[in-house]
Amino acid sequence: MPAELVPAEAGQGRGEEELTALVVHGLTSEHSKRAYAQGLALFFAWLKTRPARPFSKALAQEYRAWLLEQNFAPSTVNLRLSPLRKLAGEMADNGLLSRERAAAIGKTKGVKQEGVRAGNWLLREQANVLLNAPSAKTLKGKRDSAMLALLIGCGLRRAELLRLDVDHIQKKEGRWVIPDLVGKGNRQRTVPVPAPVKTRVDEWLRAAQISEGRIFRPVNKGGRITGASIADEKAVWQLVLKYARATSFGKLSPEDLRRTCARLCRKAGGDLEQIQLLLGHASIQTTKRYLGTEQNLAFAVNDALGLEFE
Repeated sequence: MPAELVPAEAGQGRGEEELTALVVHGLTSEHSKRAYAQGLALFFAWLKTRPARPFSKALAQEYRAWLLEQNFAPSTVNLRLSPLRKLAGEMADNGLLSRERAAAIGKTKGVKQEGVRAGNWLLREQANVLLNAPSAKTLKGKRDSAMLALLIGCGLRRAELLRLDVDHIQKKEGRWVIPDLVGKGNRQRTVPVPAPVKTRVDEWLRAAQISEGRIFRPVNKGGRITGASIADEKAVWQLVLKYARATSFGKLSPEDLRRTCARLCRKAGGDLEQIQLLLGHASIQTTKRYLGTEQNLAFAVNDALGLEFE
């Protein structure tokens, strides 16, 4: 970032790499680190096309207007604005920006999203097909099956899945759970683990002879474990995509399986607040947007109007 963006009273300016580091070092999720770094890179590239000026709410709003001019979707615009708010906060914490200016930047409004969040998800029958797609005869198949089971059955995020240790799944009040799971925003929650999901995990652990440490580990083409953990979250995305293509479900992501878990819970009569707790959402509104509203054409609401036509 050009030094001109740092107020004069803050002293010497900082470069793009150093300011990006301020932001990403304050994040825990590898996915978030990549997303914020990419967002800042786009912002810095845009800055180079503009006259030098202080980092302010006015500049953030100008950037917001430019994003809209590029015909980005509202969700994308809001995603690109988040790193700016985070950057302002980190700069203020490090004496590079006044608290007042950082607070003003933090109030930069996003773009209102009309309607409900859609996204992809699977019906129950489709989810069953995907769950049973990995081979039960190979070590890698057993591992993949356990990973898919936790993604669909528990609604875990990629980072949460890969951070699981053997002793993280415990028995509480007569059932298996993942207690005090730390998720997005460092929020803690307890995730119930259905018995069939726990069975899949146990089958993998027995076959891999894993009794401690990380549950999920890399397996090579020869069927041998090659490390103590899976470091790259992209491996989870690639795994989901592999079986989605194998079952002709097209392009699916781990987030789609998390959404599938939420929607299947709701269809089964699950309480909205309980689904919020399961997913670890900060707001019930986030859960509502996540689920969306599905129109029931089989029993349409206007079929029961009681009108009489002669």
